[in-house]
Amino acid sequence: MNASVMGRRRFGRVNWLGLYTLSMREIQRFMAVWTQTLAAPLVTAGLFLGVFALAIGPARGEVMGVPFIQFLAPGILMMTVIQNAFANTSSSILISKIQGNIVDTLMPPLSAAELLVGYTIGGVVRGLLVALAIGVLMVAILGMGVAHPLWALLFVLLGSTFLSGLGILAAILANKFDQMAAITNFIVTPLSFLSGTFYSIERLPIAMQVVTHVNPVFYLIDGMRYGVIGRSDSSPWLGLAVCTASTGVVLALCWRWLRTGYRLKA
Repeated sequence: MNASVMGRRRFGRVNWLGLYTLSMREIQRFMAVWTQTLAAPLVTAGLFLGVFALAIGPARGEVMGVPFIQFLAPGILMMTVIQNAFANTSSSILISKIQGNIVDTLMPPLSAAELLVGYTIGGVVRGLLVALAIGVLMVAILGMGVAHPLWALLFVLLGSTFLSGLGILAAILANKFDQMAAITNFIVTPLSFLSGTFYSIERLPIAMQVVTHVNPVFYLIDGMRYGVIGRSDSSPWLGLAVCTASTGVVLALCWRWLRTGYRLKA
């Protein structure tokens, strides 16, 4: 059999079986340790809400016309979602690199786009499950509703996809856990905390407001807040445009690096 026949894809334009297998592997990977990947974020979000409610809530008054704790809850939800989406893809690829079995993912007949979609699906599903768990907590304990459910779902999907892509990039760049910790501590966490999660940016100095508007995570937080309480610092349509463009750029770079094998192949 000549080389051209051996290298030919024999399952159509998309390797659906391979894509399904990779996606299910990523989902089952975090579901196998659900106490760490789903229950722990729920507890963390509950602690954030509880501490802020006890320490600041009674004296803070209303923000954007709603009680402070209701203003805070959508930001905590989105922050937790994006952190878990990032952790899912970054840990999966980095652990494979360190253990030396990344070749088991690169060798099967999966294109760069199929690898990208498979990894991203894992991060998005984890983000959706975390959002659902925290959303139930908000409804059951805080008595909150959802003003615009479709907007809320859209920003959860965008946030999960965006940070899943960033997780892939970070894992490709990092070669050991302390490098990943540096990326998380000095890039991802500041982007999350300095994005209006705990405050309205109207209270910031003008210079800080300008800097905040450059941060795409701000639009994710703000969009989720609009979806839940119906109020936001900026237009949800602007947020949708910025988040869609940012996600597209990140995924395009992921595809490029996966296609070339950058820092993945010898």
